[in-house]
Amino acid sequence: MIRKSINLMLVSFVFMATSCKQESAADIITEADMKAIQEQNAIAGRLAKVEFDKEVHDFGTIAEGAIVETEFMVKNVGDSDLIIHEAKGSCGCTVPQPPKDPIKPGDSAPIKVSFDSKGKPGSQEKTVTLKTNTANGHEMFKIKANVTPAAK
Repeated sequence: MIRKSINLMLVSFVFMATSCKQESAADIITEADMKAIQEQNAIAGRLAKVEFDKEVHDFGTIAEGAIVETEFMVKNVGDSDLIIHEAKGSCGCTVPQPPKDPIKPGDSAPIKVSFDSKGKPGSQEKTVTLKTNTANGHEMFKIKANVTPAAK
């Protein structure tokens, strides 16, 4: 009975999320919704699970002031849709661009990350944190660079 109720709620949620053409699912999901989804999926034994193509990207040596970009591929190896509710860099110089729509089990999607090295000479290591509907609620990966100071 509980399983049927959970499945009905999940189907209803997916229907509501996909029928809204003006906003993506990630734009309309609240923090409370994320917790409810995680609890329902945990009860049903179905969770999204993230697998990255790499945990760290090293840009190598770059000149101060350069803006560099890379892409991380995120694959959903879990049993329910992966929802990335929020993506944040450890500072304003690191900007992630996650997919707006849920990632189906077995599917992959890119997360573009740009790094602005202006005012950041020396060895740099930045973290990107994703708030997700996985078992622990968040996932992380890193970028690194050695920034050569600009001539003064």
